[in-house]
Amino acid sequence: MKLDSIKTYATVPPTGIGGSFWVFVKIITTDGIEGVGECYGIPVSADIACQMIEDTFNRFVAGEDPHNVETLFRRVYSAGFTQRPDVSMMGVFSGIEMAVWDILGKAHDVPVYKLLGGEFHSRLRTYTYIYPDVLENPGDVYHDGKAAAEAALKYVEMGFTAVKQDPAGPYSIQGGRELSLYELTRSENSVRLIREAVGESADILFGTHGQMTTSSAIRLAKRLEPYDPLWFEEPCPPDQMNALARVASSTSIPVATGERLTTKMEFFAALQAGVSILQPDIGRSGGLWETKKIASIAEVFNAQIAPHIYCGPVAHAAAAQLAFTCPNFLILETILTDFHNDILTQALTWESGYMLLPETPGLGVELNESVLNAHPYETGGRLHLEMCQTPLDSANKRTITEIE
Repeated sequence: MKLDSIKTYATVPPTGIGGSFWVFVKIITTDGIEGVGECYGIPVSADIACQMIEDTFNRFVAGEDPHNVETLFRRVYSAGFTQRPDVSMMGVFSGIEMAVWDILGKAHDVPVYKLLGGEFHSRLRTYTYIYPDVLENPGDVYHDGKAAAEAALKYVEMGFTAVKQDPAGPYSIQGGRELSLYELTRSENSVRLIREAVGESADILFGTHGQMTTSSAIRLAKRLEPYDPLWFEEPCPPDQMNALARVASSTSIPVATGERLTTKMEFFAALQAGVSILQPDIGRSGGLWETKKIASIAEVFNAQIAPHIYCGPVAHAAAAQLAFTCPNFLILETILTDFHNDILTQALTWESGYMLLPETPGLGVELNESVLNAHPYETGGRLHLEMCQTPLDSANKRTITEIE
C-alpha cells in the first residue's frame, strides 16, 4: 500500500464560527483506501493553501508507505533547507498526516487511538466558547458580562462543565499593549458575573490572544484570581516566552498557550517558561504523532494538554483520537454548529458535555462533499483569522461607570 493521490477542499462556514474558511484534504492509496485530514490556520488565502498542500504531497509524500510517519514528518520539517518550526509548513503537513492516520486506522480496521497507545480515557471532557446562539434574545456575549453569564448558564444546562470567554478587547499586529482601566474592569466584571451564575458547577477559562504586555497581563491576572479561573490563556504574544514566564510566576492561575505554536521545539520552550497547560492544535502542531510527543514531554513537567479547536470537525475528531490516549489530557475545545454537522456524513456526538470513545476505524469521520462544494471559498478571500491592522492604545474611550 502506497500513498497515491490527494484532493483538497476549501469551504466557507456560513456563521464564521471556527474561522472564515476551512481546508480539508483527502488522500487515496494505491489500493483505494481514502483518508481525510484538516489543516489549521495556514496564513494565506485558502486557494493558495490548497496549492501548498498539493505541492508538499507531491514532493515528499506521494509513493510512500503510510506507516512511515516519522520519515514523512522529517521530510516536510526540513523542506527547503529549513529544518525548524514553520507554522505554514506544519499546518500543511498536519492535515496530510491526519489523513495518513485515517488511512492506517482503516487499513488495520481499528480507530486511530488504538494505534497511538490505546485507550486511557473512556470519555473526554469538553468545553465551549460562550457563543450567542444559545440565547433567545442574544446580547453581546463577547463584551457584555450579563449576556455572557446568561449564555454560560445555558451551556451548563446542556452538560458542559467549563466555558470560555475572551472579553479583553481586539488583537492587533502591534503585539502586546497595556489594557485600559475600562478593559480591565470590564473583563473582571464579566468573570465575576459568570462565576455568580454558574457557581461551582463549571470552570471558567479566561481566553486572551496575546494582546497584553507583561505588566498588563499581571495586572489582569490579579483581578481574576478571586474567581478561580481554570486557566489564563496566551496573555502575551506567542513570540514572548520570557513574558509568559514572568506572568506564570506572578499568578496563581495556571497559564495556558499553544494554538499559535508548532512542533515539540516550541512547546518545550513554553514548558520551560512555566506554562502548565498546553493547547496544541492538531491541524498546526505537526500532526498526531508530533502532538503525541508534545503530550509526552508535558508529562515530564507535570503539565497537561487541552487541545485547541477553532476550525472544522475533522481536526476535532483527530484531536479526540489523540486525547483518549494521553494520561495528562485535561479538556478538549468544542464547537457545536449545524454546519459542523452538515459537512460530515455522520456528525460528531456528545453526551452531557463529554465525547465518548469512538469505535469506527480511522478517525471516524467522512466528508460530505456535496455540502463542501455548495459553500466554496472564492479566490483571494479573507484569511482563516485576521488581526487588527492598526495600532491600539490603552486610552479609556468609555467610562468605567458604564459597567454594571
